[in-house]
Amino acid sequence: MELTPLNIALMVLASTAAGLVDAIVGGGGLIMVPSLFGLFPHTVPATLLGTNKAASIWGTAWSAWQYAQRVKLPSARLMGALVATVLGSVVGAWLATRVPADRFRAALPLVLAAVWGYTLWRKDLGHIHLPHWSARTEALIATAIGGVIGFYDGVFGPGTGSFFVFALVRGLGWDFLHASAAAKRLNFATNAAALAWFIPHGHVVWALALPMAAANVLGSSMGTRLALRHGAGFVRVAFLVVVGALICKTGFDAWMR
Repeated sequence: MELTPLNIALMVLASTAAGLVDAIVGGGGLIMVPSLFGLFPHTVPATLLGTNKAASIWGTAWSAWQYAQRVKLPSARLMGALVATVLGSVVGAWLATRVPADRFRAALPLVLAAVWGYTLWRKDLGHIHLPHWSARTEALIATAIGGVIGFYDGVFGPGTGSFFVFALVRGLGWDFLHASAAAKRLNFATNAAALAWFIPHGHVVWALALPMAAANVLGSSMGTRLALRHGAGFVRVAFLVVVGALICKTGFDAWMR
């Protein structure tokens, strides 16, 4: 990996923008991963992905902590989801070595388009925080969400944060602000599980990951403040914008390249 001052500066800028977007509604990988692959085309993909995780996990952790100060979440009911997310991510990563990613790549834009269309159609979706399940049922649904999306993150990955937000809004009746706060915790779990493999295998370039991490925390802090200040309606609009961009990006990668 050729670490020139220009490349590092560009990745710091990309990491700041990714942290801001990711803190609001997920989807920071839409900025960071293509930037890494574009600037370092001859680097092993696993090293680029590991460096991305090593940088973004700090912004995710900072955002999760900031949300925890202002948004009350039923932490006990999310414990099963956290465990299921990690286990699903590990199983998905194992399967990724055996199943061609092309099968997921072709279907992803269609799934994202369905999520985007449903959110746009249901104009009241996620505006009001109205959990409608018992504590036990909510914990079971959250655990199922964690397992399924954690598995997806391990096997493929793009849009994981946005899928978490949508699933928590639709499945639990939460508003977009609470769903985004919970998604940060679950995303942190998937990142930590991935790094448990990337770091021992030497797939993190710390000289790049550390300045990117600092920038990601800065962007994450700005994004979290925007979300907390403007509330669920703002997060919903940001969700539609980010998922729309994901549809364009993943559709181009799957069908045009």
